[in-house]
Amino acid sequence: MPLQNEKYVIGLCDEVLGVESAKHHTFLWLLGDVSPTTGRQRALPVDAYWQSLKLVVEFYEKQHSEAVGLFDRRQTLSGVNRGLQRKLYDDRRVELIPQHRLALVFIPMSDFTVRRNLIVPSRDADLATVRSYVGAFA
Repeated sequence: MPLQNEKYVIGLCDEVLGVESAKHHTFLWLLGDVSPTTGRQRALPVDAYWQSLKLVVEFYEKQHSEAVGLFDRRQTLSGVNRGLQRKLYDDRRVELIPQHRLALVFIPMSDFTVRRNLIVPSRDADLATVRSYVGAFA
């Protein structure tokens, strides 16, 4: 379900911007924590990246702003719970993406009509919402 919402909103962004984005793009400089078992770091994906526009969009569903029950309590390899790790990784994006001269835009799911954790499509209204966030880059 979460990917369905993200795919819909990023598709609207592509339409407003008139350019296809790179979905779940990774950068060599945006990395997760070092694994204590392997010593490796995994690249952290962004939801969408438009290289020609120097724009990154993150679609924020509820897990970015509120706890998600048992899932958030699970320990990660980094030694923190999943909820805290998500916040740390979100903060890392906020810090590093602008440092690399890229614009970072957050589009919250709460700006759309949602029923049972799914966006209820309303094309004109949803395009207007997305345009309010990324229209300046078009």
